[in-house]
Amino acid sequence: MQPIYRYFVQPQLNLLNNTVYGYELLIKQLTPDGWRLPESFAAISPQVTSDLLIATTKILGLKVRYCAVNISREQLVDMTVANAIIQSQVQLYPAKLVVELTEERSPKSYPDTMLIPHLRGFIEHGMQISLDDVGTGINDFKSIQEILPLASELKFALQNFRSDIKDPKIQQKLHFWRAISSEYGLRLILEGIEDAEDDQLSSHFDINLRQGYYYGKPRLLRLPGDPVDFEYPATN
Repeated sequence: MQPIYRYFVQPQLNLLNNTVYGYELLIKQLTPDGWRLPESFAAISPQVTSDLLIATTKILGLKVRYCAVNISREQLVDMTVANAIIQSQVQLYPAKLVVELTEERSPKSYPDTMLIPHLRGFIEHGMQISLDDVGTGINDFKSIQEILPLASELKFALQNFRSDIKDPKIQQKLHFWRAISSEYGLRLILEGIEDAEDDQLSSHFDINLRQGYYYGKPRLLRLPGDPVDFEYPATN
């Protein structure tokens, strides 16, 4: 039996005016225990990713302002996935598709000279580039410095660290990326806000764009033909 994947949708909020700024698409796999994150995103075939993304954005068209989708470096250079991303932007227009370049390591190494033309191609088709999980994995400052001028957005994920926002080391990292976002004129989204305490502490960093369970959990986006009992409890 072929694995079943679907996108879950999680809101991104602008706390400055208390509105939904956009939505992030998070892919999950149906297992006997319910929906779970895939063990390996690289193991999902480009065609499966392509078909699912096109079907999902067709439903979301005209319902959102920004719609973000996670893409690894390996997926970025795959033409099947790239063409699906371009078609998805057409379906979402006038909303913008935000391509989030993840920190996931790929089986191969992709130099910036290979990635930049693909990123520029997306921009030329009306999309925006986001650098996801900055400060972790291969999305450290040195690794993304050449890509920063092409980006519109940075995302700092609290859930990627063992400690929480009260940790002075995390706050130091957050101040650093806040400064980088200001220097390059980029949006900064703080994700991984789990409770009211996280929300309150986040306000001290002057970051209005936020995402996390405190504001809204990812919800299954059913496709036409999906059974009514298709939804299992979604977990991390």
